[in-house]
Amino acid sequence: MKNNLLKWYQTILISWKKNTAYRLNFLLQIIGPALVFFFIKYSLWNTIFSKNPGVKIGGYTFAAMITYHIWSFIVSLIAQGHTALNLSMDIRMGRISSYLIYPFNFWEFHTASFIGFQLLQFVVASISLLIFSLLGILPEFTWTNLVLGMTCSFYVSLFWYTLQYLTGIIAFWLEETWILRVILQIVTVFLSGAVIPLELFPAWAVKILEYTPFPYLTYYPIKIFSGAPVDLTNFFTIVTGWMIILILANSFIWKRGMRLYTAAGM
Repeated sequence: MKNNLLKWYQTILISWKKNTAYRLNFLLQIIGPALVFFFIKYSLWNTIFSKNPGVKIGGYTFAAMITYHIWSFIVSLIAQGHTALNLSMDIRMGRISSYLIYPFNFWEFHTASFIGFQLLQFVVASISLLIFSLLGILPEFTWTNLVLGMTCSFYVSLFWYTLQYLTGIIAFWLEETWILRVILQIVTVFLSGAVIPLELFPAWAVKILEYTPFPYLTYYPIKIFSGAPVDLTNFFTIVTGWMIILILANSFIWKRGMRLYTAAGM
């Protein structure tokens, strides 16, 4: 047990060092997204609302809309990392052969690497909040809501990881899986409320989305950060249910894929 925990710790540490090895890249990773957010989303909504001062869009004032998108940005940093690329490359290049003989298997290595990446994302999200504070656009929050929002966002990231894992191991059948990742990202960004709040969606569409994982990836974590009332029992039940489905699917696809695996890239 102790040796296994040590493997996880060392893999997490390696993942952290790998993502911070290039200082300029790490610096851009910290300040780049925040500045892009400010100059694109802030400017866009400022232009829209400035043409009709005092107007509300979907019940949102300009300040409320900016607050919504700031929390959307923070949620995206924590909850929606990218891991499928490494998974598919390991399969396509035949590198998973090493995991078949090492005492630290494929899913353990990538999951530990994911955790290391997530720890780094928490740091980036915290620094982003500091940048927004310096820019004078940091939304009001309570520490309770901040901690709860971070916790829920991390839980969502586990679901997102299992979904990305699924797109990654489909590389047993596809030479390239990038198109699946692009489609998944586009659909998720739109249906999760990351682009526009779900209040602007038709009521019938929102009712359908309630039974899918999409609103729980962005919209509900935003509401938790902002202190809006959210049924946490329903939140965790839906996310957990979909996560279990994905874990079972991943296990099935992995077993089927291993029957076809020939290490052709070695």
